[in-house]
Amino acid sequence: MEIYNHPDILVIILALGLPIIAVILYFVSVILKRKQRNEIQRLIIEKNIDPDTAKILIGDPKRRMSENGLYDFDTLRKACILIGVGLGALICKLAAIEGKSIYFWLVIASCVGFGLLCAFIIEMQLNKKSKLPNL
Repeated sequence: MEIYNHPDILVIILALGLPIIAVILYFVSVILKRKQRNEIQRLIIEKNIDPDTAKILIGDPKRRMSENGLYDFDTLRKACILIGVGLGALICKLAAIEGKSIYFWLVIASCVGFGLLCAFIIEMQLNKKSKLPNL
């Protein structure tokens, strides 16, 4: 009996392995971001950069500006995608649609699209509120 032909073992390996890998990659990204931030702070101290320029270089990590001058909402988009996936899975569960059916994936994709539409609308409203008048 081969391990790869047995679907229950493969499901268990994926169910346990993917969250562990996701957590490890998250902590690696946090460590790399801290290392980069510490490097910027070290260079600011070494080069004697004035405080105003240092504030621009370090910036506020919670509110990043994109190239067009609007705020970047990556976390909002990702959250709305995950909410869409969960909503799609809930709809499929309530409608008794099996995962092997094409309708399952259509419902999931539709809910993800709806989540992205909601994220877009929320972004537009928040950018409209935070937009500063041109001086």
